Amino acid sequence: MARRRWWPSGTRWVLTARDARDGLLSLVPTALALWVTVHVVAGVEYSSPFWLLGSAAVLGVGDLVVRPLLGPLVAVVGPLATVLVGVVVQLLLLHTALTAVPGLDLTSLGVLWQVYLVTGLVAVVARWLVGANDSRWVVSEILHRGGRVRPQHPGPPGLLVVQIDGLSMPLLRFGIHAGTLPTLARWLRSGTHQAVGWRAQLPSTTPASQAGLLHGSTLDVPAFRWWDPELRRVLVSNRPADAAVLERRARAAAHAAGRTGLLAEDGASIGNVFSGEAGHAHLVVSTSRAGGSGRPYLRYVVRPFVLARSLVLTVGEVVKELYQGWQQRARRVEPRIRRRGWYVLLRALSNGLLRDLNVSLVAEELVQGRPVVFVDFVDYDEVAHHAGVARAESLDALSGVDRVLQTLADVAAVSPREYSLVVLSDHGQSQGETFEQVAGRRITDVVADLLRRTAHEHEPRVTTAAGAEVRGRVDVLVRDLGPHASAERAEARHEPDTDADAGPDAAVLVTAGCTALLSVPDAPGGRLPLEALAQRWPALVPGLLATPGVGFVAGRRGDTLVALGAAGEHDLVTGRVTGVDPLAVAGPRAAGEVRRVLEFSTAPALLVHSSIDAATGEVHAFEEQVGSHGGLGGWQNDAVLVHPAAWAVDADLLDRSVPGEEVLVGAEAVHDQLVRWMRTAGVRRAGSPQATGGVEAT
Repeated sequence: MARRRWWPSGTRWVLTARDARDGLLSLVPTALALWVTVHVVAGVEYSSPFWLLGSAAVLGVGDLVVRPLLGPLVAVVGPLATVLVGVVVQLLLLHTALTAVPGLDLTSLGVLWQVYLVTGLVAVVARWLVGANDSRWVVSEILHRGGRVRPQHPGPPGLLVVQIDGLSMPLLRFGIHAGTLPTLARWLRSGTHQAVGWRAQLPSTTPASQAGLLHGSTLDVPAFRWWDPELRRVLVSNRPADAAVLERRARAAAHAAGRTGLLAEDGASIGNVFSGEAGHAHLVVSTSRAGGSGRPYLRYVVRPFVLARSLVLTVGEVVKELYQGWQQRARRVEPRIRRRGWYVLLRALSNGLLRDLNVSLVAEELVQGRPVVFVDFVDYDEVAHHAGVARAESLDALSGVDRVLQTLADVAAVSPREYSLVVLSDHGQSQGETFEQVAGRRITDVVADLLRRTAHEHEPRVTTAAGAEVRGRVDVLVRDLGPHASAERAEARHEPDTDADAGPDAAVLVTAGCTALLSVPDAPGGRLPLEALAQRWPALVPGLLATPGVGFVAGRRGDTLVALGAAGEHDLVTGRVTGVDPLAVAGPRAAGEVRRVLEFSTAPALLVHSSIDAATGEVHAFEEQVGSHGGLGGWQNDAVLVHPAAWAVDADLLDRSVPGEEVLVGAEAVHDQLVRWMRTAGVRRAGSPQATGGVEAT
């Protein structure tokens, strides 16, 4: 008997004896989980364990029947309604499975929730005991059905790009040797892939790198957050309204340079800050206010116990974090910070619910045959900020992403297109004591004190802004699962940290990793030259340079740009060094990168950078972070690019300005390389705009 597979290509497959056997075997794990559950949860009565197989069969058949029926509905109701419908359908199917089978019965409806959650817990424990990849369960049906007959897509091959947020090249090498990254190690050792490093320029942070990777421009992105002279407020890149502003600017700058979004030709963007001009965007910060279809979420929320399993894993991450934080304190691991508050929940969501949801969404887009899919996993980056760059819990999060890579590779192998896989990072991370641990107080307190020493008629006002990167992704998840504000309200909701009429002697200080940006709202563009800063606040620059934990400050002096240290200065235009070079410890590319940021239209009046340990590469975050990025020094600038071995890095894209080094410098260079590979492989049409140069005629 012929049946149509759930593929857009309409490829057919024949029901065979093997299908029947596999279907029967797939019932056994569910039946076993139900058997354990009914012994734990009071309120389920059964006469024989064999009836549990019948209950599992009802769940399986119900899933196959209900999901196609719900498809047209959830395509128009949105993600929130899809989740609600999915939970209701799962509970109804579970109730049917426990009551329709003759040998089973429920004593009350309240028992349903207990059975639902406990069965999810049993499944998590069972897969942990056998060492299985947890995320495979989320897409097990795709792997099960797709493993027999691969559907054919009439179009060219596709590309899957997986970003491991915060992974540095040194940590990649360590993870391969330590066994933390067995999937990547297998690809590299077998020769199917090669790994090269690329330079994440100042600011080495996700919004800047993703603006370059996805759109082809990092222009005017000086940090993770900054006082913006056009908007006259603090702009924070993980706020949806602000991310939308940044994407519009990045698109305009990239188009002016002859570049288009990496995902412009019907691509999919999942879990990113920006869309890359994708036609299909899910959990993307910049587009989260636009609403959307709930269809991509359907498989995740309707499949029996998948959502329950993710919720159990999320709660487990909370318990794990509390235990690991206590262990750090008990063992007196240094440096360390207090791992409490919102971070506990943010870690749990990024390593539990968001990871599974991303896997499911990527699988949906691969099954739909999207030509290019780009997904960001923030798991490691979030944990490393609080636990440390190479601590056990950080490596455990990294290992979880590596397991996901194998799952996605398996899904790609049974998808309609032939997919090539690229793994990259947006930056690395550097470790060190926080600035407050070194200096004894926060950078905001230091700056406020220095400004007060020379205040005359007005009390100086210092406004600060901070926040976790991953929180923006969680905000998007909440926003996508909630009612969408109107476009007018979205644009009006600026959430300003300062207003346009802050008055004289006001200063705005924002922190981003081991950098801090000071702007002056009443000055043109928010910038004053160093001479004017010295007149207004004579103690500011000398006081900063005398503070332990501050490495250098940079700003404009007359017609030039300079970086100042405690014992010398570096002219960023002429290259002249007086005294001890404050940038020497930051490497030979530091001067050019600091100059580049100071030439942005969004540049601050004063760029403050923490000190860098010459021996260890440790830096000192101005936020409460053991692992940080956003500046210079250590591993934060050493990003990763793992690509198919058959694809060579083009020599003309390599930077050779530093003797003995040939490396891709900046996210724009990586964008250009990805576009060239896509053209060569047939993923992108030859008539689309060039990666560099002008726009081709079509």
